Amino acid sequence: MRNSKLWRITLLLAVLALVAAACSDTGGLPAECEDDPFGCVEIGAGEPIEVGTLLVITGPNAFLGQDSQNGVVLAADYLPTAAEAEAGEGGTFDGVNGELFGHTIAFNHQDDGCSADGGQVGAQALAADTSVVAVIGTSCSSAALGVADKILSDNGIAIISPSNTGPALTEPSQHQPFYLRTAHNDKLQGAAVANFAYNELGARTAATIHDGSPYADGLQAVFAEKFEELGGAITVQDAIQVGDTDFTSVLTTVAANPPDVLYFPIFVAEGGLMAQQAAQTAGLENTTLVGSDGMLTQGFLDAAGEASVGMYLSGPDLSAFSGDAAFYEGAFKTAYAADFGGEPAAAFHAHSYDATVMLFEAIKKVAIEDGDTLYIPRTALKDALFETQGLLGITGTLNCNADGDCQSTAVIGVYQVESPSGLPATPVYSEQASLEG
Repeated sequence: MRNSKLWRITLLLAVLALVAAACSDTGGLPAECEDDPFGCVEIGAGEPIEVGTLLVITGPNAFLGQDSQNGVVLAADYLPTAAEAEAGEGGTFDGVNGELFGHTIAFNHQDDGCSADGGQVGAQALAADTSVVAVIGTSCSSAALGVADKILSDNGIAIISPSNTGPALTEPSQHQPFYLRTAHNDKLQGAAVANFAYNELGARTAATIHDGSPYADGLQAVFAEKFEELGGAITVQDAIQVGDTDFTSVLTTVAANPPDVLYFPIFVAEGGLMAQQAAQTAGLENTTLVGSDGMLTQGFLDAAGEASVGMYLSGPDLSAFSGDAAFYEGAFKTAYAADFGGEPAAAFHAHSYDATVMLFEAIKKVAIEDGDTLYIPRTALKDALFETQGLLGITGTLNCNADGDCQSTAVIGVYQVESPSGLPATPVYSEQASLEG
């Protein structure tokens, strides 16, 4: 009896060992997935690699986010298909998403609302979708800071912004571990606008108005600090609320001691009304109005109308990209017009294209093929993104630092509005700046 019992136990152990070995060989997770704190995204045969976007695609700022979303879509379009890659052919814009490891690219598009609430709702929706490999977003710094960047980081999902420029997002004390951006840091833009106002316009006094968002507040703060450093004086630093429509009080305060320059780096809806009401405010007749890339859209020109004429708007100098300029001016713009029915409506389509290409390159480095299944370890993907160095994009060469800034140098342009019917093509002032001094 004892020998029979021992034999049965031995046989059971042998069967379990065989089952374990079989599972290890055919059904178990790769060791990289077991070891990753956030696991792997598992993509089965015939399933797509799913990329999330979290951009402002409704409301008055939709020009900004839709333009960026278009850049993401074009990056997937330009990927070669498996057949093209096998034939040694490069990417083309043919309206068909390419493939990575034999898997096509699909999207989960969410709206950041250009607000903290929108960032929260959109990030939660993306985090709940376990198929999402990574996210391109947000459009607005207010949707990211302490909201989308934290929600997605807490879930091990990399997020790359093409247009967040608020300095706080990559400050070491606030930076979230899975957050990166291909947009410039407003430490560069704010200083460039101050240099333009002081040295080119000859301004010696300036006032600023922001809307309380991390983007606007951070940008005006950098401008004011640099303007004073140059020798200028700040007469007023005031704020409005998003959603306000009557700016009589704040403009009257500014006009009490009329500055040479009024800098209000806000967004489309409030910015258009601010420009119109400033033009009607006694005392501001000789004050030059200046905004930034939150208003560098056709939507702002439509909102402000004739009040925008003569204004200055800063943003990335699209005519001075140090990357693949021939590709941008040729194949990219041709495809953009063909697919989306016109010229880019804002400033960050190229940054979103570069962010998506950067993501694809990182996936190539860390993805694990196991039969018909593809595994993408989340932490390894994040690490590969932060290790990006020397990647030539449209906007320039991407070199990501430990805090998520991948655009260490940028050319900031200042554009003068000549007509509300279209964005100016080339800047009247351009300045190359670097985070490295």
